[in-house]
Amino acid sequence: MVAKAANPIKPLAHSPWLSYRPAIMESYPHLALEEVAKMTDIAAGDPERTVSFQGAPGANSHIAALQYDAACLPLPCFSFEDAIDAVKEGRAARAIIPIENSLHGRVADIHFLLPESGLSIIAEHFMPIRHCLMAKDPSAKLTSAISHPQALGQCRHYLRKHGIIPVAYADTAAAAALVAGGDDPGAAAIAPPGAANLYGLHPVTDNIQDAEHNTTRFVVLAKPGEGQAATEKPDGGIWMTTFIFEVKNTPAALYKAMGGFATNGVNMTKLESYQNGGSFAATEFFADIEGAPGDAAVDRALAELAFHCNIVRLLGTYRQQRKRG
Repeated sequence: MVAKAANPIKPLAHSPWLSYRPAIMESYPHLALEEVAKMTDIAAGDPERTVSFQGAPGANSHIAALQYDAACLPLPCFSFEDAIDAVKEGRAARAIIPIENSLHGRVADIHFLLPESGLSIIAEHFMPIRHCLMAKDPSAKLTSAISHPQALGQCRHYLRKHGIIPVAYADTAAAAALVAGGDDPGAAAIAPPGAANLYGLHPVTDNIQDAEHNTTRFVVLAKPGEGQAATEKPDGGIWMTTFIFEVKNTPAALYKAMGGFATNGVNMTKLESYQNGGSFAATEFFADIEGAPGDAAVDRALAELAFHCNIVRLLGTYRQQRKRG
């Protein structure tokens, strides 16, 4: 029999934090509020050390923030937009946002969020993802699993095999808090293993992701010109540059635009298309390359790209954390 984890969350009936943060009550499950309040108040005392993230305490983005900077003060935010706004408003110096996963593809609509935010990418961080199925009663027949859509997608084979219905929620750790505060014995959550202890649930099965290589790539955002010390290129290091562009609506425009990277020997590690607006007349692209503006080959490639495009917007240059290929 698995011993029940101690629940560190205290009753909130008299918490003064809730009196001036009423919007949070409508966002996070009740059991997550105490930890959200505590972390928010600590972060408010030192914004320069603060890294905002989307999710409840215990979420993968919370773990990623501490892996990226062990001395940071993590600031939980309900949405990606909230995490970005915390930086824009000066409540955090940086935000850490997941953008892609090795199993389930794109995480956040970074190509929409970033250009609108006015922030720059200053770093990247790769983190292996472990998913744990957790419940109030591990002996009960589990009929549903609540989690972020990405986590559900990364565990879809396990859920299908065991006849468990996936239920989408705002984030993994908040799902654990929701299950812990609910009264459905058949409800489980999929979250990082530490969330079970944090919210008083029992781990049922660990490592239920569909592949061992399950890894999420995060980007770290800051105001332009801030946090640049973190991106200074060491001897022998490699820089990454991320940008978006829209090619002209002419035959072979994309082919011609890409030619400059090939002829100048610039390695493009990511190219993803998306529609922006409702016209369907012009496709925009999100791209990563190895190199940085100021390198002669990169400058020539970007100049040729611009010639064939309506827009080219750089989103950030930062040190490569993980070798591509």
